Amino acid sequence: MTPTSTCTAEHYVWGDNCDGWHLLKSDNLSVIQETMPPGTAEVAHYHRQSRQFFYVIEGMLSITLADNETLLREGEGVQVEPGVAHRVLNSTEAPVHFLVISSPPSHGDRVIATVTDTE
Repeated sequence: MTPTSTCTAEHYVWGDNCDGWHLLKSDNLSVIQETMPPGTAEVAHYHRQSRQFFYVIEGMLSITLADNETLLREGEGVQVEPGVAHRVLNSTEAPVHFLVISSPPSHGDRVIATVTDTE
């Protein structure tokens, strides 16, 4: 068994210069570490089947769930049920590093949604 990290994992860029690393990519579970620079935001969307858990490693992450915004700090996380519209944003002046754990994996299960913009 070989350990995985952001140095060895498959990397991709999303949104406005945000980074993601596939730490675990299997048929029934996905673990991605993501980094969002200051002032970046994701498009509001939901997943038909995927249940997700967002967990902040470093920094602060705002997440809007069905029109309610919550601020997650280091060491905090929140679950997003399938069918719940959500978006994440970094409204701070520092990067935010977090995990997105999805079961089943959320790639290919994303539907653009309308969520009130709370920026």
